[in-house]
Amino acid sequence: MPVADTTDAAEPVPPSPTDETPASIRPKGFGLAAATALVMGNIIGGGIFALPATVAPYGTVSLLAFLVLSVGAVLLALLFGKLARRSPVTGGLYVYPRDAFGEFAGFLSAWSYWTMTWVSIAALAVATVGYADVLLPLGDNKVLQAAVALAALWLPAAANFAGTRWVGGVQIVSTVLKFVPLLLVATVGLFFVDTDNFGPFNASGESVPGALAASAALLLYSFLGVESAAMSAGEVRDPERTVGRASVLGTLGSALVYLLGMVAVFGLVPHGELAESGAPFADAVDAMAGGHWGGTLIAAVALASMVGCLNGWILMSAQMPYAAARDGLFPAPFARVGKGGVPGFGVLACAVLGTLLIALNYTAGPDTTFRVLVLITTFTGCVPYLLSAAAQLYWLAQGTRERVRPAGLARDLIVALLSFAFSFWLIAGAGYAAVYQGVLFLFAGIPVYVWLRGRHA
Repeated sequence: MPVADTTDAAEPVPPSPTDETPASIRPKGFGLAAATALVMGNIIGGGIFALPATVAPYGTVSLLAFLVLSVGAVLLALLFGKLARRSPVTGGLYVYPRDAFGEFAGFLSAWSYWTMTWVSIAALAVATVGYADVLLPLGDNKVLQAAVALAALWLPAAANFAGTRWVGGVQIVSTVLKFVPLLLVATVGLFFVDTDNFGPFNASGESVPGALAASAALLLYSFLGVESAAMSAGEVRDPERTVGRASVLGTLGSALVYLLGMVAVFGLVPHGELAESGAPFADAVDAMAGGHWGGTLIAAVALASMVGCLNGWILMSAQMPYAAARDGLFPAPFARVGKGGVPGFGVLACAVLGTLLIALNYTAGPDTTFRVLVLITTFTGCVPYLLSAAAQLYWLAQGTRERVRPAGLARDLIVALLSFAFSFWLIAGAGYAAVYQGVLFLFAGIPVYVWLRGRHA
């Protein structure tokens, strides 16, 4: 059913300065199917392999949180689709706040998103330790555990230094591998579910709303990537229509796979064991197959998938500052591209910062480290979401009655307001420590902006 379009509520925004070739003549590589696959491929990453154990202490309320989170992610997908109609260029969450509120807002969004990517990479590197322990028991040796996490970080970084051809090859293999354990558990695993394994609804000792918000803040990590089509809108055919559809379809598909997989893991692994598990999907397959051979095989596949996911996220962490640097809103070295076509300085910066973060946090143990890092990504990831929702509200407020049909305005206003409220709720659920650390990361960028603006004044 066609719906009213309100994308003309304000004057069209000129293309991003980062797009040197006019959109009318620049080749577009992604159709609807490819753009949907891009969204699903980036959403379904490696974090889901560790998250069932991370949220298990909250009880099965975390499954309800996942449903709420899925609805919120669809709202964000709808929001990004509308924003891509207004600004159909590469850059997405950096472009929208910049065009609505100016360069400082664009810088804050880019800085926060960049922070989210390398903190997320550090979290995922830590998550590989649990699955590596299934293959080669590490025990409580913190040095070995840290070494595994650092190896998981630097091996894909090396692939990025080798160039986009290597990145693409690794990505194809890892994309196939990561669906094997997820689909196996999400389909066959449902036939082995024992309802006695689910445990209490709320095992956290908090109120139900508090447990719901806290577990949702952790689970947001599994939905990072919902913005992928909007971030690459300049490379999508007919982005005004395709980005929104791909974002919604990719998000719904990912949510279905995730939810079935989460329900199966909760029903296959007893609650007490799941809360202590370092490799929940491997434990789930062990419960299905009996013995440990199945879990060992899945652990190997999951580990390869997580390293491959790191490969893609490291490239993404270099692309956002690359786009901002070309606009003069990030230090110039981030705009340099190596012989392999990859922004090498951005890759190096991501790897070094991830290494420091792993080293600083690992003394608390890998499970605690993963949880802390995931919550920081919730804050730094939600800041660009908030700013993008605010940009849409700003443009809707600029629209005149003659140029906006009331039904379309009401619909888009509801989506933008709910997206803003949803992002705000997730930040609140992350907790004081994560917000405190996230704000420190965010404010650390202000001197960089001041220095850049001073040099270009």
